[in-house]
Amino acid sequence: MLEAPRADTLAPSLVAGKPNPYLVAIAQLDRAAKISGLPPVVRDILSQPKNELIINFPVRMDSGEYRMFKGYRVQHSNILGPYKGGIRYHELVSLDEVKALASWMTYKCALHDIPFGGGKGGIKFMPRQHSMSEIERITRRFTHALGANIGPEYDIPAPDVGTNGQIMVWMMDTYMNVVGFNDKNANRRVVTGKTLASGGSHGRETATGQGIVHCIIEWARDRRFELNGASYTVQGFGNVGSHASKILARTGATLVATGDYKGYIANNHGLNPFKLSEHVQRTGSVADYPGSTAITREEFFATHADIFIPAALELEIGVPEARALNVKVIVEGANGPTETAAEPIIAEKGIDLIPDILANSGGVVVSYYEWLQNKRSERWELEEVEDRLAKRMKRTYLAVSEYAQLKKCDWRMAAMGIALDRIAKAYSERGIFP
Repeated sequence: MLEAPRADTLAPSLVAGKPNPYLVAIAQLDRAAKISGLPPVVRDILSQPKNELIINFPVRMDSGEYRMFKGYRVQHSNILGPYKGGIRYHELVSLDEVKALASWMTYKCALHDIPFGGGKGGIKFMPRQHSMSEIERITRRFTHALGANIGPEYDIPAPDVGTNGQIMVWMMDTYMNVVGFNDKNANRRVVTGKTLASGGSHGRETATGQGIVHCIIEWARDRRFELNGASYTVQGFGNVGSHASKILARTGATLVATGDYKGYIANNHGLNPFKLSEHVQRTGSVADYPGSTAITREEFFATHADIFIPAALELEIGVPEARALNVKVIVEGANGPTETAAEPIIAEKGIDLIPDILANSGGVVVSYYEWLQNKRSERWELEEVEDRLAKRMKRTYLAVSEYAQLKKCDWRMAAMGIALDRIAKAYSERGIFP
């Protein structure tokens, strides 16, 4: 029998007493619009997504009973290309959260001059409470319910929090089996972030972490800062946090503290990110990692380090966290991890901040490369993918640096300013039909 409908929970920010992430995104848009001289009509268009889909669907559990799930897909803008953005599986997914994430995807793609727009989706549930067979049925049922609302030239999902390459393969396979037989294999590019055997790209799994480290290396070069011997902390040790940690460790930097949903750990002499990643694979958390000391969330944010990589959920850095931070640079691995009210405090303390739409954009860059490979029926070697990613990240980093100097603004506004300039140019040339 079906479970009784459950009340939709609020966005995580509202549950935790933090700002609504969608309102944070709007505040960023308004600030950047003034700096870039964005026409008011384009600002109004970008203040709301083009489409908001809410899908309620039943799924059979392993017990034989059925449970109702709520899924979202928000399509923010496609003025520069097909909607592009991840699918998130988390119990606190909400419409406003997905709207904010979709808008940030629009600006991220525009910043890199990638011919994609912005989208985002998610299902409100906690995947760790379900078997793999249940997650597969949830994924396939959601994909089938989305139907023609996604497509390889229209809206292209990818992994996000709580999802991975296997889930993308299930989405792809479901979509491929409901479209025309003659076009079946042409639709592999309906999603990116797939496993290699099913059409994924070399370098995609590590791409977001790799992009973060490219930004750190460029920052260190600009500041004449030696990474060998530097220290760093990472909040969130999932795909992004773990890969960024392992890649950064190769520069000689030392991970001194990290944490996830179960707690935080530290070791002033260093945590081995490779062995820690294996521990997380076995246990599901960084908690109880041998050789580490458990610390509180407050102690984690107050940890002295050179580099801080927030790679968990959005709005984790509020005013108290900003006041506690004792680092030289924040490199945003998560989407929207910093509250608007915290940014002036960070600036006053002289902490550099490399914003999310630049720092964590390696994932969508290599997703674009995966999409191109599928479209062309090609397979690029890992070296080619990584070389292309490095060149694009460095080029965009330099562009943001120059824009910030020209406009005398912070890097978040510079990154958004570049994105808005490109979007505004497209609207100026194309007009608004009819």
